[in-house]
Amino acid sequence: MRVPLSWLREYVDLPAGETGRDVQAKLVSAGLEVETVEQLGAGLKGPLVVGQVLTIEELEGFKKPIRFCTVDVGQANGTGEPQNIVCGARNFAVGDKVVVVLPGAELPGGFAISARKTYGKTSEGMICSASELGMSDDHDGIIVLPPEYEVGTDAIELLELVDEVLDIAVTPDRGYCLSMRGVARETATAYELPLRDPALIDVPAPGSHGYPVQVTDPIGCDRFTARTVTGLDPEAHSPIWLERRLQKAGMRPVSLAVDITNYVMLELGQPLHAYDRARINGAIGVRRAQPGEKLTTLDGSQRVLDAEDLVITDESGPIGLAGVMGGANTEIADATADAETGQVAGTTEVVIEAAHFAPVSVARTARRHKLSSEASRRFERGVDPEATSAAAQRTVDLLVLLAGGTAEVGVTEIIAPSAPHTITLPADHPDKVAGVSYGRETVVRRLQQIGCDVYGADDLTVTVPSWRPDLTDPNDLAEEVIRLEGYENLPSTLPRPPAGRGLTERQRLHRRVGRALAGAGYVEALNYPFIGEEALDQFGLAADDPRRDLVRLVNPLSDAEPALRTTLLPGLLGALRRNAGRGEHDLALFETGLVFRATGHEPAAATLPVDRRPTDEEIAGLNAALPHQPRRVAVVLAGDREQAGWWGKGTPVSWADAVEAGRIVAREAGAELIVRQDQQDPWHPGRCAALLAVVDGEEILVGNAGELHPRVTKALGLAERTCAMEIELDRLEQAGTGGVEAPHVSTFPVATQDVALIVDASVAAADVETALREGAGELLESLRLFDVFTGEQLGEGRKSLAYALRFRAPDRTLTAEEIATSRDAAVSAAANRTGATLRGA
Repeated sequence: MRVPLSWLREYVDLPAGETGRDVQAKLVSAGLEVETVEQLGAGLKGPLVVGQVLTIEELEGFKKPIRFCTVDVGQANGTGEPQNIVCGARNFAVGDKVVVVLPGAELPGGFAISARKTYGKTSEGMICSASELGMSDDHDGIIVLPPEYEVGTDAIELLELVDEVLDIAVTPDRGYCLSMRGVARETATAYELPLRDPALIDVPAPGSHGYPVQVTDPIGCDRFTARTVTGLDPEAHSPIWLERRLQKAGMRPVSLAVDITNYVMLELGQPLHAYDRARINGAIGVRRAQPGEKLTTLDGSQRVLDAEDLVITDESGPIGLAGVMGGANTEIADATADAETGQVAGTTEVVIEAAHFAPVSVARTARRHKLSSEASRRFERGVDPEATSAAAQRTVDLLVLLAGGTAEVGVTEIIAPSAPHTITLPADHPDKVAGVSYGRETVVRRLQQIGCDVYGADDLTVTVPSWRPDLTDPNDLAEEVIRLEGYENLPSTLPRPPAGRGLTERQRLHRRVGRALAGAGYVEALNYPFIGEEALDQFGLAADDPRRDLVRLVNPLSDAEPALRTTLLPGLLGALRRNAGRGEHDLALFETGLVFRATGHEPAAATLPVDRRPTDEEIAGLNAALPHQPRRVAVVLAGDREQAGWWGKGTPVSWADAVEAGRIVAREAGAELIVRQDQQDPWHPGRCAALLAVVDGEEILVGNAGELHPRVTKALGLAERTCAMEIELDRLEQAGTGGVEAPHVSTFPVATQDVALIVDASVAAADVETALREGAGELLESLRLFDVFTGEQLGEGRKSLAYALRFRAPDRTLTAEEIATSRDAAVSAAANRTGATLRGA
């Protein structure tokens, strides 16, 4: 909201020397975000006057049209003689009043004016456009003034070129500040000065002769005021003061009727719409749209309406989107002159609409049609429903004054029954919230300053003003008292956490996992915890997959990602794709974070108090309303694990690297990971591993690892053979032994034994490894699979697995008999459990 200081002074008698910076400081202290104070006319120096064009001579022989003009500027040049000025604009004629800057003046931006020779003539000044004076961005032609202004009049004062404009970023809860009335109220409160409320005007009572209106949806439209003005002069133009106020507020002047409705909207905060009465067919109606109905809005776009859209209608159908934008069929017609008769035709009768529409309905319609307007911005944030009659009357008064119209006696006013909102507030509630002793008198005074009616002693009954729909509970009222008393006056109290607790075991595990993966060559990539259905579709997840049970956000940052993630992989793979698009193809990324799984049994969350610490039961109830949030770890890999070079070929990443990442995480949790073949989206069915751990004697699935399915890599635009792993850290923690202990290093020699076992091709190497480990006993230090062989000599459907077994005792050197016994026991266990036979036996 752009607020000209000169306009603001009409409603609040600010001290004479008060600058825009001073007002900014006061409003910021009161909680408004005043971003900048723009100095209009900075560096402008006169003489800048009104002139009248006497003669125009067309200069020929140049690349563009040039005119040599003589302009009467009165006594402003000290001689009374006409000024000779060269000008390239062509939107003026002899006799027109224009704005002339004379030699010795300086325009905004440090542009000094002097007499100079150009195009073979001496130009003694310049005829100005709006952009050259900093009035607007319009530089297509010079300013042509109405004929009533006298030659030689100071144009700086006439055009109000010097001013200060406050640019306020209005937050969603302060919709009343999208008006001069609202900002003036805040200014008056900040300065402890009286307010001249522009909405306090005499309004005639509704009658039976007003324009007919039918509201069939009183929930979507609880107030509708209609007024009619006839006999308008179609040639009437907006006066300079009206145009300048609109320009300073950031709006473009259009026509008198439209400018007046925009002016009243800026003044009172009530959006209005003016209909050409001759183009309305029958009574005006307010209803929900019928599916498939169409409407061409003022921007020229034809829109297919939704059944939830609230529309303004006549007997022909929709003529406007309620609270968003009017229809093109009933807009105010521009004045046009008949070439033969010279008569001017245009809108001479208008119907003024001042209504109050439901904020949610307007917001949804604006989003649905991607059509944000000045009106919708205000209705979405809350408009004063009591201001409709005053806004309509103010519009009628200006039309009568500036366009020579006549207001019809009939007034249409439809009001849905409603009661004022009251809140019961303990008088010391703001004291408890802020930790400051304000006292009852201060609380009552501050609430009355924002427009509340306050009754009671210890328990106050507060009636909220109609322009503050954001005040709904005692904490809102406490916030108003605190901000008006000054946030800067609140004491700073540092929290005192108990000493000696340190990190929890869960936090320590989280850090250990991050350090271990970083040490293994992975780079941490943190992503937003949001997801959309499209990502799950690209993964090829089945309709009943639990990862499709999303927790949806009420107000998402992006419509493409309206829910909380159920897996870490979409964010990581997105980061992988972005890096690959920037030339980084050999990548290993990891992320640790929460995923969100809805159970469907979460109760509604209660609102916690702010004047005391919540009880344990209240906190437990709040936690119960949250979805299940397990902590997970995920990695993604693409490209080469080892770079190619003079030493030889590179080693591309494979599913085994993803499995090894899972083992790294499990080791940090002190858990033993069991690896088995699996089929799980989005992994390749033949290159997917299930990662299992033992919890309370039972094997549970903790994650998956492997190579992504080709259709997934194609849908996501990833490199072939991209691999990924995702594992649940909380379950690993349950399966682990706690903190990882440092290993005991034995000083006795190690004994290495290699065994090659022949098994069926369907037998998993992990099962063979488990059997060997259990059979070898405590003397086995480590076991490693170093070769897999298949061939005709083994027979069809058979494979050979070669393992290296390392034996060591902590207190002695092993004998050959002990080593052989342990090795034979390991082979025997593998034979019994997997049917393995010793190769070469």
